[in-house]
Amino acid sequence: MPAPRKYPLELRERAVRMYRASEPKPVIRRMAEELGVHHEALRNWIRGPRSFQFTCRGSTRRPSQRPKPRRVP
Repeated sequence: MPAPRKYPLELRERAVRMYRASEPKPVIRRMAEELGVHHEALRNWIRGPRSFQFTCRGSTRRPSQRPKPRRVP
């Protein structure tokens, strides 16, 4: 049985959207402090393959045009 997640999915999605919508890009450590999350958790959400799904909701791209997530060997 997997361990429960420390941060809710809604917080993750909102944090990734906030970061990607910001211009200029904020310092991840400072943004994480404002959101009350660990800076490495925020960095993983932004840069990780799962963060792609947060940006695809409502996307106009067809599934065949979306980049495939990378697989780690």
